Amino acid sequence: MSKKVVDKRSNHIRNVCHGFFLGIGTAIAEPSTILPLIIHHFSSSSVLVGVFVSLLRGGAILVQMVAAFYAQSFPLVLPFMKRVFLVRFLSWFSIGFAILTLGNSSKTLTLLFIGMGLFFFSFSAGFGAIYFRELLGKMFSHTYRGYSMAYRQFFTGLGSILSGAAAGWVLNHFEAPKSYGYLFMISALFMGIGFYIFSRVKEPIKKNISHKESSFKEFLKNSSKIFKTDKHLQIQIFSYLFSYSYMIALPFIILQAKKYINLSGTDIGLFISIQMIGAMISNFLWGKLSSIGKNRIIVNISTFILISIILLAWMSTNSLYSYYVIFFFFGMATDGLRLSFGNLILILAPEDKRPVYVALQSNIVSIGLFFSIPGGFIVEYLGYSWLYGVTLGFLFISFILSFKLKDIK
Repeated sequence: MSKKVVDKRSNHIRNVCHGFFLGIGTAIAEPSTILPLIIHHFSSSSVLVGVFVSLLRGGAILVQMVAAFYAQSFPLVLPFMKRVFLVRFLSWFSIGFAILTLGNSSKTLTLLFIGMGLFFFSFSAGFGAIYFRELLGKMFSHTYRGYSMAYRQFFTGLGSILSGAAAGWVLNHFEAPKSYGYLFMISALFMGIGFYIFSRVKEPIKKNISHKESSFKEFLKNSSKIFKTDKHLQIQIFSYLFSYSYMIALPFIILQAKKYINLSGTDIGLFISIQMIGAMISNFLWGKLSSIGKNRIIVNISTFILISIILLAWMSTNSLYSYYVIFFFFGMATDGLRLSFGNLILILAPEDKRPVYVALQSNIVSIGLFFSIPGGFIVEYLGYSWLYGVTLGFLFISFILSFKLKDIK
């Protein structure tokens, strides 16, 4: 593959711009802050909060293997990525429209439309995740990819900070639930700008492709063989899956804060901004480590940070400043995990089987996106001490496994 095609600066810039506008768009439904409050406005059930937080990202689990089945034989995936962008834009915009038009008049119906919008937004991301990683694998070398993704995550954080500030202003100046509707509809427009910019990347033609199996059943059988025989892939996937244990507790930390502290719209917006500041600052470190082949070290540090902030959340109930610290370091840790595991799977995967490896990791790890559902049951029936204890146990398993990950030699 020609150097004129790989590591093009124009592709890097479009990748970063896409992250910036996507950050503006999705920050208003952060599963750690605003989304739990939106769902809590329409229902007092902690279990339902967990279900809707899972819907935001969990729908992707259903389709990633199907996407990989077809994508492994595609020389180009960008045309399919554009269709994903359209579905995600319409899904996000429709949530805001439903909240504005229905609102409190029919809370059950409003929740139904919110759930449908979140599901289709997430469902389409199942295809998008495979296409996106395939594009990253084709457009950038292993070391340049870490550099580009660190910049992308930095500007995603910047977009989220701006979005958090704007969200705080909207929440303070408009009554709920209209404020929530405005947030979704306006953010969808910014998200659409990012989708258009990324759709203009120059995609290299992939020549080393796998011929599609005669049936999806045969594909699943072959994928299962890959997973069973590749020990490094198993370690990586289980380490990543258990790192998602923070989702057991995450959506309920903001509800704990609301219970003990009189949170204003400004406070909530500030939590988002602080989380993204942590993410932005950390990417200088993550980008440097990834560019020199130290992705495993990023996982080690990020998982340790998650363990530390869950311990802090367990000890903190009525200190606003403790929650500032929690969300700051949470932003650092999640960006570190996202960058490192995203790069590690592309390093580990053979070129012709790249979509399959990405799908196997994404599909299995996506189970972690549903961890907030048992988290809701634990909070509802056992309380916060059990919630944090269970979360810490699984995070510790991830921490131990992270020392066995395979990185660039």
